[in-house]
Amino acid sequence: MFAVIRTGGKQYTVAKDDVITVEKLAGEPGATLTLEDVLLVGEGPEAKTKPAGAQVTAEVVRQIKGDKVLIFKKRRRHNYRRKNGHRQPLTVLRVTGISTGR
Repeated sequence: MFAVIRTGGKQYTVAKDDVITVEKLAGEPGATLTLEDVLLVGEGPEAKTKPAGAQVTAEVVRQIKGDKVLIFKKRRRHNYRRKNGHRQPLTVLRVTGISTGR
């Protein structure tokens, strides 16, 4: 069985025991989270969209930072240069269960 969840403005297809990296969620490593924004759950032709009461439980594996993204701005012939960097905080989750809400 698999589910499609939405978190951090992105959608993820998950199954039991999958390890995914999502936008930062609150929680210490070892904590259990319940993701309730489930868009699809099931398998094959009996998959249901927007099921009422469906939820995905996940365990927080660790909190990490993503790769550095460099931002460089330049306006030619104006001696204007700006260099900036950013590392997005991320959460690594292990899916422990999928509930269909039945």
